[in-house]
Amino acid sequence: MAVENMEVGSNSTPVTEFVLVGFTREPHLQVVLFLLFLFSYTLTMMGNLGLMTLIFLDSHLHTPMYYFVSSLSFLDIWYSTVYTPRILTDCISKRQVMSYASCAAQFFFSAGLGFSECYLLAAMAYDRYVAICNPLLYSSVMTRKLCFQMVASSYAAGFANAIVHTSNTFRLHFCGDNTINHFFCDVPPLLKMACDDTKVYEIILSTVVGCNMLATTALILISYMAILVAILRIRSVIGQRKAFSTCSAHLISVSLFYGSILFIYVQSSSQHTSDWDKITALFYTVVNPLVNPIIYSLRNKDVKVAFKKALGRTRGPR
Repeated sequence: MAVENMEVGSNSTPVTEFVLVGFTREPHLQVVLFLLFLFSYTLTMMGNLGLMTLIFLDSHLHTPMYYFVSSLSFLDIWYSTVYTPRILTDCISKRQVMSYASCAAQFFFSAGLGFSECYLLAAMAYDRYVAICNPLLYSSVMTRKLCFQMVASSYAAGFANAIVHTSNTFRLHFCGDNTINHFFCDVPPLLKMACDDTKVYEIILSTVVGCNMLATTALILISYMAILVAILRIRSVIGQRKAFSTCSAHLISVSLFYGSILFIYVQSSSQHTSDWDKITALFYTVVNPLVNPIIYSLRNKDVKVAFKKALGRTRGPR
């Protein structure tokens, strides 16, 4: 429903639903998009569940590094589920409507899982730092208890920030056209609908996102600067390549996730364009959860060996 314009601070008709534009309103294109997103979601579920199962079954993968990889796969399953089922529903629905409560819930879980992934990627960088810079102390430092605490802390910090982020967003009053030119409830389209003065909101948003991004980015950069120094000290070229290969998958994952997030949230609200926001958002909502298990599988010798062993057990003796 459309919401009547109002002056800041005046009474208004409460917004009870939002209309999502999605990617297109063309029926034939919606069918194509439905099939594409269904295929990508199926691959995302199979890839992440498969990687988690492989790590659980193979005792050689019961190490801190793969514990974090498994935790990332678990997070990516839920992260993708926050968005893709809704996209699939909108592709086959004639009326692409989301209730106010559903929008707030999606926003909360999107923020919680997004912040959690930032912290988890930082924890994974620290794990690689200890493994390469202090290999003799790795087993004693990266204990199972510490790994569990780091993962649990990532979720706790992520959802604590999500509470602040969501409450700060949905205290705003929305008026005018209730159409969201996006495929999910995100900050830029909601800001365009706000009829309050958003200066204070944007300061709080920049502070929350900025502090989290700065803290996690700083930890990742410091870890990899130390790793680079340690790798350069290795005299053997083969040793250098082996050390770098253990970090390459994580670096690719970090670049995809942080790059798209920063592109969205570093810009001011006046710089946002709906089409670019949608394309960029696809990277951290759909593409990243899809490619993460591929990245950690194809660029990892241990996972390949474990997969071949599992495949051999499935086929049985000849």
